[in-house]
Amino acid sequence: MAGSTPASLTADAPASVAAATRKSGPTSPWQEAWRRFRRHRLAVASGVVLLLLIATVTLGPFLWPVAINEIDFAAKLQGPSWAHPLGTDDLGQDLLARLIYGGRISLAVGLAAMVVAVVVGVVVGAVAGMSAGWVDAALMWLTDLFLALPLLPLLLLLMYLFRDHFKRLFGVEGGAFILIVVVIGGLRWMQVARLVRAQFLSLREKEFVEAARALGASKLRLVVGHILPNAVGPVIVAGTIDVAAAIIAESTLSFLGLGFPSDIPTWGSVLRDAKDYLDIAPHWALFPGAAIFLAVITINFMGDGLRDALDPRRVL
Repeated sequence: MAGSTPASLTADAPASVAAATRKSGPTSPWQEAWRRFRRHRLAVASGVVLLLLIATVTLGPFLWPVAINEIDFAAKLQGPSWAHPLGTDDLGQDLLARLIYGGRISLAVGLAAMVVAVVVGVVVGAVAGMSAGWVDAALMWLTDLFLALPLLPLLLLLMYLFRDHFKRLFGVEGGAFILIVVVIGGLRWMQVARLVRAQFLSLREKEFVEAARALGASKLRLVVGHILPNAVGPVIVAGTIDVAAAIIAESTLSFLGLGFPSDIPTWGSVLRDAKDYLDIAPHWALFPGAAIFLAVITINFMGDGLRDALDPRRVL
Protein backbone atom coordinates (compact mmCIF):
# COMPACT_ATOMS: atom_id res chain seq x y z
CA MET A 1 0.00 0.00 0.00
CA ALA A 2 1.36 3.45 -0.94
CA GLY A 3 2.66 5.50 1.99
CA SER A 4 2.68 2.62 4.42
CA THR A 5 5.75 1.79 6.54
CA PRO A 6 7.39 -1.63 5.98
CA ALA A 7 7.18 -4.01 8.86
CA SER A 8 10.95 -4.47 8.75
CA LEU A 9 13.61 -2.05 7.54
CA THR A 10 15.65 -4.96 6.14
CA ALA A 11 12.75 -6.34 4.17
CA ASP A 12 13.33 -3.97 1.24
CA ALA A 13 17.16 -4.06 1.49
CA PRO A 14 18.97 -5.48 -1.54
CA ALA A 15 19.79 -9.14 -1.22
CA SER A 16 23.43 -8.44 -2.10
CA VAL A 17 23.84 -6.06 0.84
CA ALA A 18 22.36 -8.56 3.26
CA ALA A 19 24.54 -11.32 1.87
CA ALA A 20 27.64 -9.13 2.15
CA THR A 21 26.74 -8.32 5.75
CA ARG A 22 26.38 -11.99 6.61
CA LYS A 23 29.56 -12.90 4.77
CA SER A 24 31.75 -10.24 6.37
CA GLY A 25 31.04 -11.29 9.92
CA PRO A 26 32.93 -9.90 12.92
CA THR A 27 36.35 -8.33 12.42
CA SER A 28 39.22 -9.15 14.74
CA PRO A 29 41.35 -6.32 16.19
CA TRP A 30 44.35 -7.34 14.07
CA GLN A 31 42.24 -7.37 10.91
CA GLU A 32 40.98 -3.91 11.77
CA ALA A 33 44.56 -2.74 12.42
CA TRP A 34 45.65 -4.13 9.04
CA ARG A 35 42.76 -2.34 7.32
CA ARG A 36 43.72 0.93 8.99
CA PHE A 37 47.40 0.43 8.18
CA ARG A 38 46.63 -0.10 4.48
CA ARG A 39 44.97 3.32 4.39
CA HIS A 40 48.30 4.92 5.40
CA ARG A 41 49.74 4.99 1.90
CA LEU A 42 53.14 6.33 2.91
CA ALA A 43 53.57 3.54 5.47
CA VAL A 44 52.54 0.89 2.92
CA ALA A 45 54.97 2.29 0.34
CA SER A 46 57.71 2.36 2.99
CA GLY A 47 56.98 -1.25 3.86
CA VAL A 48 57.36 -2.26 0.22
CA VAL A 49 60.66 -0.36 -0.06
CA LEU A 50 61.94 -1.91 3.17
CA LEU A 51 61.03 -5.41 1.97
CA LEU A 52 62.88 -4.75 -1.29
CA LEU A 53 65.90 -3.54 0.71
CA ILE A 54 65.85 -6.65 2.90
CA ALA A 55 65.47 -8.88 -0.16
CA THR A 56 68.39 -7.11 -1.82
CA VAL A 57 70.81 -7.63 1.07
CA THR A 58 69.57 -11.20 1.61
CA LEU A 59 69.57 -12.44 -1.97
CA GLY A 60 72.22 -10.04 -3.27
CA PRO A 61 75.20 -12.41 -2.89
CA PHE A 62 73.46 -14.93 -5.16
CA LEU A 63 72.64 -12.30 -7.78
CA TRP A 64 75.96 -10.42 -7.51
CA PRO A 65 78.61 -13.01 -6.49
CA VAL A 66 81.57 -10.65 -6.22
CA ALA A 67 84.05 -11.02 -3.33
CA ILE A 68 83.90 -8.11 -0.92
CA ASN A 69 87.72 -8.06 -0.51
CA GLU A 70 88.67 -8.52 -4.16
CA ILE A 71 91.29 -5.82 -4.87
CA ASP A 72 91.76 -4.31 -8.34
CA PHE A 73 94.03 -1.25 -8.30
CA ALA A 74 93.39 -0.70 -12.00
CA ALA A 75 89.73 0.05 -11.20
CA LYS A 76 90.14 2.10 -8.02
CA LEU A 77 87.85 5.10 -7.39
CA GLN A 78 85.81 4.42 -10.51
CA GLY A 79 82.27 5.71 -10.73
CA PRO A 80 79.23 3.56 -11.42
CA SER A 81 79.59 1.39 -14.51
CA TRP A 82 78.34 -1.93 -15.92
CA ALA A 83 81.24 -3.74 -14.29
CA HIS A 84 80.72 -1.98 -10.94
CA PRO A 85 77.13 -0.63 -10.68
CA LEU A 86 77.91 1.46 -7.57
CA GLY A 87 81.57 2.15 -8.38
CA THR A 88 84.69 1.14 -6.48
CA ASP A 89 86.72 2.35 -3.49
CA ASP A 90 90.38 3.31 -3.22
CA LEU A 91 91.43 -0.36 -3.44
CA GLY A 92 89.23 -1.14 -6.42
CA GLN A 93 86.80 -3.16 -4.31
CA ASP A 94 83.25 -3.38 -5.60
CA LEU A 95 80.95 -1.13 -3.55
CA LEU A 96 77.78 -2.99 -4.43
CA ALA A 97 79.12 -6.24 -2.97
CA ARG A 98 80.38 -4.45 0.13
CA LEU A 99 77.10 -2.61 0.69
CA ILE A 100 75.11 -5.82 0.30
CA TYR A 101 77.31 -7.52 2.90
CA GLY A 102 77.24 -4.48 5.19
CA GLY A 103 73.46 -4.18 4.86
CA ARG A 104 72.96 -7.63 6.32
CA ILE A 105 75.07 -6.65 9.32
CA SER A 106 73.44 -3.24 9.84
CA LEU A 107 69.87 -4.55 9.56
CA ALA A 108 70.65 -7.58 11.75
CA VAL A 109 72.12 -5.30 14.41
CA GLY A 110 69.04 -3.09 14.27
CA LEU A 111 66.59 -5.98 14.64
CA ALA A 112 68.59 -7.78 17.35
CA ALA A 113 69.11 -4.60 19.38
CA MET A 114 65.39 -3.86 19.09
CA VAL A 115 64.58 -7.32 20.48
CA VAL A 116 66.92 -6.75 23.44
CA ALA A 117 65.45 -3.30 24.14
CA VAL A 118 61.85 -4.51 23.87
CA VAL A 119 62.38 -7.59 26.06
CA VAL A 120 64.12 -5.60 28.81
CA GLY A 121 61.64 -2.74 28.55
CA VAL A 122 58.59 -5.03 28.70
CA VAL A 123 59.93 -6.90 31.73
CA VAL A 124 60.81 -3.73 33.64
CA GLY A 125 57.58 -1.96 32.66
CA ALA A 126 55.38 -4.96 33.48
CA VAL A 127 56.96 -5.48 36.89
CA ALA A 128 56.67 -1.78 37.68
CA GLY A 129 53.10 -1.58 36.41
CA MET A 130 51.90 -4.59 38.41
CA SER A 131 53.80 -3.66 41.56
CA ALA A 132 53.20 -0.91 44.04
CA GLY A 133 55.25 1.00 46.54
CA TRP A 134 59.02 0.77 46.59
CA VAL A 135 59.36 -1.75 43.70
CA ASP A 136 57.66 0.58 41.23
CA ALA A 137 59.53 3.59 42.60
CA ALA A 138 62.91 1.82 42.40
CA LEU A 139 62.39 0.64 38.83
CA MET A 140 61.25 4.07 37.67
CA TRP A 141 64.22 5.64 39.45
CA LEU A 142 66.49 3.25 37.56
CA THR A 143 64.73 4.13 34.31
CA ASP A 144 65.14 7.86 34.96
CA LEU A 145 68.81 7.27 35.77
CA PHE A 146 69.41 5.58 32.41
CA LEU A 147 67.48 8.31 30.61
CA ALA A 148 69.72 10.94 32.19
CA LEU A 149 72.94 9.28 31.01
CA PRO A 150 74.61 10.71 27.88
CA LEU A 151 73.98 8.01 25.32
CA LEU A 152 76.78 8.42 22.79
CA PRO A 153 79.71 8.90 25.25
CA LEU A 154 78.51 5.94 27.32
CA LEU A 155 78.14 3.86 24.16
CA LEU A 156 81.68 4.68 23.08
CA LEU A 157 83.07 3.97 26.56
CA LEU A 158 81.43 0.55 26.84
CA MET A 159 82.59 -0.42 23.36
CA TYR A 160 86.16 0.64 24.15
CA LEU A 161 86.24 -1.21 27.49
CA PHE A 162 84.69 -4.55 26.48
CA ARG A 163 85.33 -5.11 22.78
CA ASP A 164 88.59 -7.02 23.31
CA HIS A 165 86.99 -9.35 25.89
CA PHE A 166 84.05 -10.17 23.62
CA LYS A 167 86.34 -10.77 20.65
CA ARG A 168 88.34 -13.30 22.66
CA LEU A 169 85.17 -15.07 23.78
CA PHE A 170 83.10 -15.09 20.59
CA GLY A 171 85.55 -14.36 17.79
CA VAL A 172 86.22 -11.15 15.93
CA GLU A 173 82.95 -10.73 14.05
CA GLY A 174 80.72 -12.58 16.54
CA GLY A 175 82.13 -10.73 19.52
CA ALA A 176 81.67 -7.36 17.86
CA PHE A 177 78.09 -8.22 16.86
CA ILE A 178 77.08 -9.45 20.34
CA LEU A 179 78.68 -6.50 22.11
CA ILE A 180 77.11 -3.92 19.79
CA VAL A 181 73.66 -5.52 20.12
CA VAL A 182 73.88 -5.78 23.92
CA VAL A 183 75.18 -2.25 24.39
CA ILE A 184 72.75 -0.58 22.00
CA GLY A 185 69.78 -2.62 23.18
CA GLY A 186 70.76 -2.16 26.81
CA LEU A 187 70.66 1.62 26.38
CA ARG A 188 67.35 1.79 24.47
CA TRP A 189 64.88 0.00 26.78
CA MET A 190 63.79 2.98 28.88
CA GLN A 191 61.12 4.37 26.53
CA VAL A 192 59.57 0.91 26.15
CA ALA A 193 59.53 0.44 29.93
CA ARG A 194 57.72 3.74 30.46
CA LEU A 195 55.15 2.92 27.77
CA VAL A 196 54.49 -0.57 29.16
CA ARG A 197 54.20 0.71 32.73
CA ALA A 198 51.67 3.36 31.69
CA GLN A 199 49.63 0.76 29.79
CA PHE A 200 49.71 -1.63 32.75
CA LEU A 201 48.62 1.05 35.22
CA SER A 202 45.62 1.77 33.03
CA LEU A 203 44.68 -1.77 32.06
CA ARG A 204 45.05 -3.45 35.45
CA GLU A 205 41.94 -1.56 36.69
CA LYS A 206 39.75 -2.53 33.72
CA GLU A 207 36.67 -4.68 34.18
CA PHE A 208 37.96 -7.69 32.24
CA VAL A 209 41.10 -7.80 34.44
CA GLU A 210 39.00 -7.53 37.59
CA ALA A 211 36.78 -10.34 36.32
CA ALA A 212 39.78 -12.58 35.64
CA ARG A 213 41.18 -11.75 39.07
CA ALA A 214 37.84 -12.61 40.69
CA LEU A 215 37.89 -15.98 38.90
CA GLY A 216 41.20 -16.79 40.57
CA ALA A 217 43.68 -16.00 37.82
CA SER A 218 47.24 -15.67 39.07
CA LYS A 219 49.23 -12.48 38.58
CA LEU A 220 51.36 -14.12 35.90
CA ARG A 221 48.23 -15.22 34.00
CA LEU A 222 46.80 -11.71 34.30
CA VAL A 223 49.98 -10.24 32.83
CA VAL A 224 50.55 -12.77 30.02
CA GLY A 225 46.97 -13.59 29.10
CA HIS A 226 45.04 -10.38 29.64
CA ILE A 227 47.08 -7.21 30.11
CA LEU A 228 50.14 -7.65 27.87
CA PRO A 229 48.19 -8.56 24.68
CA ASN A 230 46.22 -5.32 25.09
CA ALA A 231 49.38 -3.27 25.65
CA VAL A 232 51.31 -4.59 22.66
CA GLY A 233 50.34 -1.75 20.28
CA PRO A 234 52.61 0.98 21.70
CA VAL A 235 55.39 -1.61 22.13
CA ILE A 236 55.31 -2.45 18.41
CA VAL A 237 55.51 1.23 17.50
CA ALA A 238 58.40 1.82 19.91
CA GLY A 239 60.14 -1.27 18.54
CA THR A 240 60.11 0.07 14.99
CA ILE A 241 61.64 3.32 16.18
CA ASP A 242 64.29 1.37 18.09
CA VAL A 243 65.30 -0.48 14.91
CA ALA A 244 66.01 2.81 13.15
CA ALA A 245 67.85 4.19 16.17
CA ALA A 246 69.98 1.04 16.45
CA ILE A 247 70.97 1.24 12.76
CA ILE A 248 72.08 4.85 13.27
CA ALA A 249 73.96 3.93 16.47
CA GLU A 250 75.80 1.06 14.77
CA SER A 251 76.67 3.28 11.81
CA THR A 252 77.98 5.91 14.22
CA LEU A 253 80.15 3.36 16.03
CA SER A 254 81.52 1.99 12.77
CA PHE A 255 82.15 5.51 11.48
CA LEU A 256 84.16 6.29 14.63
CA GLY A 257 86.12 3.03 14.37
CA LEU A 258 84.63 1.37 17.47
CA GLY A 259 82.22 -0.99 15.75
CA PHE A 260 83.12 -3.95 13.60
CA PRO A 261 86.77 -4.46 12.52
CA SER A 262 87.89 -2.38 9.57
CA ASP A 263 88.06 -5.37 7.21
CA ILE A 264 84.35 -6.15 7.79
CA PRO A 265 82.24 -3.71 5.75
CA THR A 266 79.14 -2.13 7.24
CA TRP A 267 77.28 0.90 6.00
CA GLY A 268 78.94 3.04 8.65
CA SER A 269 82.46 1.77 8.02
CA VAL A 270 82.13 2.24 4.24
CA LEU A 271 81.00 5.79 4.91
CA ARG A 272 83.99 6.31 7.23
CA ASP A 273 86.44 5.10 4.59
CA ALA A 274 84.90 7.47 2.03
CA LYS A 275 85.24 10.67 4.06
CA ASP A 276 88.73 11.48 2.72
CA TYR A 277 87.66 11.10 -0.93
CA LEU A 278 84.53 13.21 -1.05
CA ASP A 279 85.98 15.61 -3.61
CA ILE A 280 87.22 13.02 -6.14
CA ALA A 281 84.88 10.05 -5.48
CA PRO A 282 81.56 11.35 -4.09
CA HIS A 283 79.78 8.15 -5.10
CA TRP A 284 81.72 6.25 -2.44
CA ALA A 285 79.95 8.18 0.33
CA LEU A 286 76.68 8.76 -1.50
CA PHE A 287 75.52 5.15 -1.74
CA PRO A 288 76.11 4.01 1.88
CA GLY A 289 74.63 7.27 3.12
CA ALA A 290 71.59 6.72 0.90
CA ALA A 291 71.23 3.15 2.20
CA ILE A 292 71.24 4.33 5.83
CA PHE A 293 68.81 7.14 5.01
CA LEU A 294 66.47 4.82 3.10
CA ALA A 295 66.40 2.18 5.84
CA VAL A 296 65.83 4.68 8.65
CA ILE A 297 63.16 6.76 6.92
CA THR A 298 61.15 3.75 5.75
CA ILE A 299 61.19 2.24 9.24
CA ASN A 300 60.09 5.55 10.75
CA PHE A 301 57.24 5.91 8.26
CA MET A 302 56.15 2.36 9.04
CA GLY A 303 56.20 3.29 12.72
CA ASP A 304 53.90 6.24 11.98
CA GLY A 305 51.52 3.94 10.13
CA LEU A 306 51.53 1.38 12.93
CA ARG A 307 50.92 4.12 15.49
CA ASP A 308 47.83 5.29 13.60
CA ALA A 309 46.61 1.75 12.91
CA LEU A 310 46.93 0.57 16.51
CA ASP A 311 45.39 3.69 18.07
CA PRO A 312 41.65 3.01 18.42
CA ARG A 313 40.95 6.68 19.16
CA ARG A 314 42.22 7.79 15.77
CA VAL A 315 39.69 7.82 12.95
CA LEU A 316 40.98 6.49 9.60
